Amino acid sequence: MPFNIIRADITSLDVDAIVNAANSRLQAGGGVCGAIFSAAEKAELQAACDKIGYCGIGEAVITKGFKLKAKYIIHTVGPIYGQNPAEEEQQLYSCYKNSLELAEKMHLGSIAFPLISSGIYGYPKAEALKIATRAITDFLPGSDMQVVLVVYDRKAFQISGKLFAEVESFIDERMVKPESRRSADLRLSEDIEYAAASMPMAKQIAIPDGAPLRPQLSLEELLHQKVETFSDMLFRLIDERGMTDVEVYKRANIDRKLFSKMRKKDYAPKKATVLALIIALGLDMGEARQLLGRAGYAFTESSKLDIIIEFFIENKKYDIFEINETLFAFDQPILGS
Repeated sequence: MPFNIIRADITSLDVDAIVNAANSRLQAGGGVCGAIFSAAEKAELQAACDKIGYCGIGEAVITKGFKLKAKYIIHTVGPIYGQNPAEEEQQLYSCYKNSLELAEKMHLGSIAFPLISSGIYGYPKAEALKIATRAITDFLPGSDMQVVLVVYDRKAFQISGKLFAEVESFIDERMVKPESRRSADLRLSEDIEYAAASMPMAKQIAIPDGAPLRPQLSLEELLHQKVETFSDMLFRLIDERGMTDVEVYKRANIDRKLFSKMRKKDYAPKKATVLALIIALGLDMGEARQLLGRAGYAFTESSKLDIIIEFFIENKKYDIFEINETLFAFDQPILGS
């Protein structure tokens, strides 16, 4: 997917470039910076950095990756938090922007970022995440680059307290535990039986003996019945909304090559891909259920992921990146492909 959030060791990732949260003198430091220097081969990387000499706050420079799986290391210097918030926000945004532009200039296809300045430089993680997401999503519409944001400690990952509380409450209200589901199904069955038994005979529908319940169709007729496929419905909805394919796959956080496969009548999408398209198209719950059904899926009350998506649909919030941040915070897989 074009933008992914993961918990991992950034030094182990197989991408074209990883980003080092560097200091201005480009010396080996602690935290992520120290880990990158150690994994890359400290002496060789330090020699390459010494040749560059200096990197200003918000700027970006590049070296080889040496012993890393990544071909390159892009070094960027984040701001120290607490003196001038407005300036520091712009500097942090520039770290991501300039790193991405440098990767694009080098014709790189993938890049992985740590959450810059959120360690010893003291930038609050929730604010640092918002700036990182904004910079990356501002860049992606004009690029096919794959961008990964690496969050080392999931427990330190935060979304706004208000949003977290609202989603958590929604989950508690909607989520059905297995034993509750069995009880609810039994009660529903009993209610239906009682209603049928108590219905006045005059109101019951009488069907003459031997009358067919529906027209009888041959096997050949059944096989040739026109049924709207997932692909048919998807592209009909795109046309009805006056959207372009590019708009849809960008909003859905879906790779362009994968999206091109969806025009095939027999395309079988993953559920997460369908959910991402529902968000990209801004579908209401009725339309969302229909599109899921065309792909052979349904919303379930036992799935935390499904309930979170329902929360955003019912509240008409269709920002895929805000949704993915929320899914990540609740330890759920994020949308896209």
